[in-house]
Amino acid sequence: MRYQILIYNNPAFDDALENGLRDELDATHGAVIRELQASGELIETNELSTEAAVVVRTDSHKRVHTTDGPFIEAKEWVGGFYLVDCASIDRAVEIAGRFVEARFSPVEVRQLVHEPS
Repeated sequence: MRYQILIYNNPAFDDALENGLRDELDATHGAVIRELQASGELIETNELSTEAAVVVRTDSHKRVHTTDGPFIEAKEWVGGFYLVDCASIDRAVEIAGRFVEARFSPVEVRQLVHEPS
């Protein structure tokens, strides 16, 4: 089964990175990536830019409205993701629980509905 793991960030996490958490973060993600590549569970992973981000909405007249993103009037934002193919949601949750970011903000695990074409 395929799962999307969404890693949220917030200002407290950014502050922690500036105060010495960067090495632990890099080591943890590196270890998880190597493990998932070796097991064949990793489909894709990436960090999401906060520089090139736009929030798009349409109104009842189908007009497009945009604002600078990615902050949709929230204190948390999706900072990155993992797309994994693993045996169960329990395994996906176990992977998500390893991320340093989970100490500061949510890490969301969601099963994908559609199979790849």
